[in-house]
Amino acid sequence: MELLVFDLDGTLLNSRQQITDYTRETLKLLQQRNIAYTVATGRTLHAARECMRDTHFPLLHVYNNGVVIWNPQSAGYLHHNFLTPDEIESVLEAFATRSPSPFIFTVEPDGSHAVYHAPPQNELCQQYISRFENSDTITTKPLVALHSNAQITNINALGGQAEIAGIYDQLTQQSHLVVYTGGDMYKPNFHWLDIHHSASSKGGAISVLKESLGYERVICFGDSDNDESMFRMADEAYAPANALDEIKALSTQVIGHHDEDGIARFLREYYSL
Repeated sequence: MELLVFDLDGTLLNSRQQITDYTRETLKLLQQRNIAYTVATGRTLHAARECMRDTHFPLLHVYNNGVVIWNPQSAGYLHHNFLTPDEIESVLEAFATRSPSPFIFTVEPDGSHAVYHAPPQNELCQQYISRFENSDTITTKPLVALHSNAQITNINALGGQAEIAGIYDQLTQQSHLVVYTGGDMYKPNFHWLDIHHSASSKGGAISVLKESLGYERVICFGDSDNDESMFRMADEAYAPANALDEIKALSTQVIGHHDEDGIARFLREYYSL
């Protein structure tokens, strides 16, 4: 028995943050053949919901680069590596003299989701806040309201390359943190930053899935540096043509571009769907 694991952005999603009709139909064909698949993404649960709407992902999901494993059947978390407010003190210090606003994502004591943020320093940050304010799955709160009982899944930010690089360089010295950064594929001229606990990784979370669900093999698909851990633990790993060079170097094979249904076309040939 084998489990297929898909990254979302740059892999299963196209550049419009969509799962195309062709890919949706391919997922249905996998279901008909009883081929198991799931998702492992850097996105939070609420950020993935819209792009995964009207698709069927019945197995456990990996979110926040392995910070949490979500059970869609029980609507609950099975596994987590949260940051504490004390652990993020150094993060807030790194942001203190720079313009990008940190967005701190939490699971509240009642199980609801919230994002805490400082006053927006640019138009993009304001757009980010407005998107959350229009969501019915997450609550926005001021950063000063962050409390000791909040379970912090991750912290992210968007900003200019130099400012994000300065924060990245400062935070990579913290042993309890993992920090990812890169150019934003949806917002030209901006760079993103994602921070979470060092105990978390996609590879570690997928190992938990493999054992708990009883699969013998893992076949994964991904394009960026946060996919490296799952590429290293998988039995087979495939990178789309748009992937980073270091991910291509780790792959079993480089396949089609994410804007050309590369994953779906590969799967149809691989399984003769």
